[in-house]
Amino acid sequence: MTGTTAALGLDDERVRAVLDEIARTAARDDQDVMRRAYATAADWPQPPTAQQAADLCAQAALPVHPEVGTFLYQLVRGRRPVLVVEFGTSFGASTLYAAAALRDNGGGLVIGSELHPGKAERAREHLARAGLADYAEIRTGDARERLTDLPGPPDLVLLDGWKELYLPVLKVLEPQLRAGTLVVSDNLPMLPREFLDHVRTAGHGYLSQRLPLGDGIEFTVRLQEGPSHR
Repeated sequence: MTGTTAALGLDDERVRAVLDEIARTAARDDQDVMRRAYATAADWPQPPTAQQAADLCAQAALPVHPEVGTFLYQLVRGRRPVLVVEFGTSFGASTLYAAAALRDNGGGLVIGSELHPGKAERAREHLARAGLADYAEIRTGDARERLTDLPGPPDLVLLDGWKELYLPVLKVLEPQLRAGTLVVSDNLPMLPREFLDHVRTAGHGYLSQRLPLGDGIEFTVRLQEGPSHR
């Protein structure tokens, strides 16, 4: 076969340039930002709320590990979802992986949620620069409120925000899930026991296991439809 084809997905120069920029920002700033955040909250009488944590970490990119991002791209290319939903967009690295795959599939939408307005705007700028704005929508605010009204059932869910909210956010989404929905939960060592028990316990409607990507992810398949789809 002769001729050339346009670079797709992770070989697209615009996508790669933005992902590399986010990675450089994280390597330069994230450790110092998180150190200051922990030091600030150390003397607080209560652990920080999700909003307080978002404010403390506003300058931290916190991107998904490239292994996890590549896995997301693979899942979207293979599963060919119509709708991807993301909790915890930050600067938009994971959104870029999913949106690039949707574009390469020929269509679809990723709806991201980000509590911090500055981060949400930065993610939108990154998507626009990568040429992927038409495949993503970033909703600013509490995911427990912003993800209740979706245009259809999610085919793939990424949980990568405030860890204590993984289970509450999943429960908000559950009525909208259908059999076969995939759930990727990042940062496995940090996940609350209650969340892992929920997705791993027989009878809760999931099949779930750990995958050694990045620092570990929980990979989950919904086995039954939520009430709204029965």
